[in-house]
Amino acid sequence: MVSQEQRRRQLAREKFLRQQQRRTDARRKARIRNSVIASALGVIVVLSVTVFLTRPFEDDGKTENANADVTPSATPSKAPDPCEKPAPGKVKSETWKKEPAMTIDESAKYTMKLDTTCGEIDVALKASAAPHTVNSFNFLLGKGYLDHSKCHRLTSQGIYVLQCGDPKGTGMGGPGYTIPDENLKDKSLKGGMYPAGTVAMANQYNGQTKQGRNSGGSQFFLVYQDSQLPPDYTPFGTVSEAGMKVLQKIAKAGAQAPDPQTGNTAPNATVVINKATITES
Repeated sequence: MVSQEQRRRQLAREKFLRQQQRRTDARRKARIRNSVIASALGVIVVLSVTVFLTRPFEDDGKTENANADVTPSATPSKAPDPCEKPAPGKVKSETWKKEPAMTIDESAKYTMKLDTTCGEIDVALKASAAPHTVNSFNFLLGKGYLDHSKCHRLTSQGIYVLQCGDPKGTGMGGPGYTIPDENLKDKSLKGGMYPAGTVAMANQYNGQTKQGRNSGGSQFFLVYQDSQLPPDYTPFGTVSEAGMKVLQKIAKAGAQAPDPQTGNTAPNATVVINKATITES
């Protein structure tokens, strides 16, 4: 027979074993839970980085890549509007089925002038390095395509650009055709940096999937402060010194909170291109 003492010891041992099993199960569940949380956080971080880098340069109303902005690219501000009221007129709605025929002289000098509500922004164009891009703008501006259009996006975190070129003012518009990427090895793009004063094309290229090359349309961005970006966006011009002062004035006024539908952080300043022209010299 089992004595009372032996029975007591047996019960105590069984209780101890049950406690140990519960502790083991708890540790295992904790490891699984922490692993799931870490994985989820990792996905969120990767998506946030991808989203932030690509959203500002979507173009032409095509399907968005990872170019959505879950993290605001600009801090909301209530600075006074430093710009004038737009000139009377309506934006163009015309589109074309194919890229215009080449008509520019690649050896000539071209200057794009953006007469905006905030001041004049002159851009020296790189016709020899980005002929398709310059030729496209020469065609579009000759049609008055950007007249009365808004610059729809200002970013002030990570990258520092003002984005324009969409007559719809939503970041989803374009001329109906696309142009090839050009000049991606420009000597000014060193160390993954687009220096202040650079004017480059927006596009739909997604660095994660490697999809969306040669998708530029009419949208472009003007860099008002050195910005860390991969060399995926055609640099086709340089803003003049006077034009940089206008850009700085626009940037100083800050940007609005992200639009819930488009994700755009519109500038607080009323930035409208009253007239856009290109001259040859």
